Amino acid sequence: MTYEDKTMRQDACGETACCGAAERHEHGAHDHHGHDHSHDSHGHGHDHGHDDKCVGAAPAAFEALAGTVAVGASVRTQMRILQMDCPTEEALIRKKLGGMPEVAELEFNLMQRVLTVVHQPDGLDAIVKALGTLGFKPELGDASQAAPEVRKPWWPLAVAVVAAVGSEAASWAGAPVWAVAALALAAVACSGLGTYKKGWIAVRNRNLNINALMSIAVTGALLLGQWPEAAMVMVLFTIAELIEAKSLDRARNAIQGLMRLAPEKATVKQADGAWIEVEASTIAPGALVRVKPGERIGLDGEIVSGRSTVNQAPITGESLPVDKAEGDAVFAGTINEAGSFEYRVTAAANNTTLARIIHAVEEAQGAKAPTQRFVDRFARVYTPIVFMLAVGVAVIPPLFFAGAWFDWIYKALVLLVIACPCALVISTPVTIVSGLAAAARHGILVKGGTYLEQGRKLAWLALDKTGTITHGKPVQTEFELRAADIDSATVRSIAASLAGRSDHPVSSAIARAAAAQGVARLEVDAFEAIAGRGVAGVVKGRRYALGNHRLVEESGRCSTELETRLDALEREGKTVVMLIDQTRVLGLFAVADTVKDSSKDAIAGLHALGVRTAMLTGDNPHTAAAIAAQVGIDRAEGNQLPEDKLAVVKTLSNGGSMVGMVGDGINDAPALAQADIGFAMGAMGTDTAIETADVALMDDDLRKIPTFIRLSRATHGILVQNITLALGIKAVFLALTIAGLGTMWMAVFADVGASLLVVANGLRLLRK
Repeated sequence: MTYEDKTMRQDACGETACCGAAERHEHGAHDHHGHDHSHDSHGHGHDHGHDDKCVGAAPAAFEALAGTVAVGASVRTQMRILQMDCPTEEALIRKKLGGMPEVAELEFNLMQRVLTVVHQPDGLDAIVKALGTLGFKPELGDASQAAPEVRKPWWPLAVAVVAAVGSEAASWAGAPVWAVAALALAAVACSGLGTYKKGWIAVRNRNLNINALMSIAVTGALLLGQWPEAAMVMVLFTIAELIEAKSLDRARNAIQGLMRLAPEKATVKQADGAWIEVEASTIAPGALVRVKPGERIGLDGEIVSGRSTVNQAPITGESLPVDKAEGDAVFAGTINEAGSFEYRVTAAANNTTLARIIHAVEEAQGAKAPTQRFVDRFARVYTPIVFMLAVGVAVIPPLFFAGAWFDWIYKALVLLVIACPCALVISTPVTIVSGLAAAARHGILVKGGTYLEQGRKLAWLALDKTGTITHGKPVQTEFELRAADIDSATVRSIAASLAGRSDHPVSSAIARAAAAQGVARLEVDAFEAIAGRGVAGVVKGRRYALGNHRLVEESGRCSTELETRLDALEREGKTVVMLIDQTRVLGLFAVADTVKDSSKDAIAGLHALGVRTAMLTGDNPHTAAAIAAQVGIDRAEGNQLPEDKLAVVKTLSNGGSMVGMVGDGINDAPALAQADIGFAMGAMGTDTAIETADVALMDDDLRKIPTFIRLSRATHGILVQNITLALGIKAVFLALTIAGLGTMWMAVFADVGASLLVVANGLRLLRK
């Protein structure tokens, strides 16, 4: 179970600590914008074919820790440390390993208790030994071989409580000092040995954490003869740690609860035709799985027979069931409400959409929000200052003002207990993790605390049109033959042949209309996509192009009469593409997209929050204006090439305004990278959309963006409340102590009470 035997527990409490958090190595705000999206024709196409270095990364929740993996000349090792679930432990490890020449980089995931070290190939033994000197036992190996959870026995704490109460009672009853002292020492021994051990390690490593401060304070109280008080302080501190750890488990379980959505077993068809229930983790893509009514779907797949309605709330956050039939995709963790069907597995258990969501949320826990980074920096300065203040309180009055040593040392010990910034440090990560979990429950995948916190500042939201505001599945409404020496059937056939090679929505509409009319498809050679304009290819030895108004203008094939006709159609909100050869326009196709019912509500919701909207589309300006007017968008820009969209986003951000961008096509990538927050639409079932966006909306509902902004504002409000509570309570009790009214009991209640208060307040977000 330790480093030597290379096994690892899946999860265990370990020793309770003063606080829990989800922190990791800090990442830059925009290193995620490696958007690359497949694109085809007409300059406004969208597709989920992203390309990112994270593609194929197996989720941490389902994948065994990789142990040691080569990364260039260095080695990347993941290890689980059950004793590490608090910034206190992170600070110790960072200070110990950070100065080692073997170590290049450290990453912390305290919620999962995982430390990732990038180090020299021969440096692992030294790293493990260094961790051992801190009292930690790193575990490597296969998470599937997890040992049972180990919990500390309850009886030592019970004995400590009885002994502490007995010491207090004996003191009040006037019992001999030795009896009071014996009971107090028994209470400290039963409840505080772990604190003393961790405190000694911290002092030895020149780190003033809560364990060091508490150990010094209790020891000082014992030396001053404050037996009952020392005993009760240590017992109360230990009980508080236990309560706090239980409270923090709620934040951890909010994420782990996602893992339990997918059933452990599924009914799979065997080679002999029999249906047998097997472990979902062993099922390979291509297997045939049967689902009964009321069952949860175990893996991602595509229905091959049967039909049903499926509740996709675990993925999209919406409980309205969706009709499913042959050819439709289904997702792990969703619920088959009616009917029975069979589906073919398309992704292994560790790579389902649900698994990728869990992985993304776990990764998001490690990206520190700005407030969290500020709090961490503040705490590093705050603790030494208060410690020096305590030393001054203990020494200066007796030396220079004839104060009583006993009284002032006692006050200094109380200050030491109050000095711990635990409540302050814990307030931010618990709040952020709760917010991330609440967002995930609503089908909003936020890729880090930074974006969750910054969302409240959005002043502008730029949106693509096709597939974002509209359904992205337009239909052909008009066809006009523009050449007298060629028949309409030939023009339709050539256009359908070119359109059939593209998956852009406009091309798809033309191809669908042709198929419905029985138009024949021809062979296309030398096919190419012309970015922002259309597609081209060779049919029967002649080159043709199917493209938008810009393509026709640039090719010199426009006329006054054609411009007039195009203007009329575009004013109706229709997109027009034309088939051209080397000399002329052969045919005109008008296509109209339909606006989603949710788009108007979403724009109204954004306006109610004070967010202005801009639509950036490759469609013509008339179509853009018609759609914008229909849904209430503030600003519409048509004929937008990728560089045009980028320029608009830059313009919107002038003056320091925070800008968001919604889109998923390659023509959106520069704008998405420029925007402060990038939103991906319809990430459900799309591998890389989840991994590349700042915020991924698991379905195509724009109304989730106002929900995200409201959650961001609620998160910020709770962060401010928690910081105010933590610092305010500390300030009050510091003043009381200096005034001579504070006691060690009060100090413990102040520290513990503040910690529990900010944890409970942060967990309120889980109900949002």
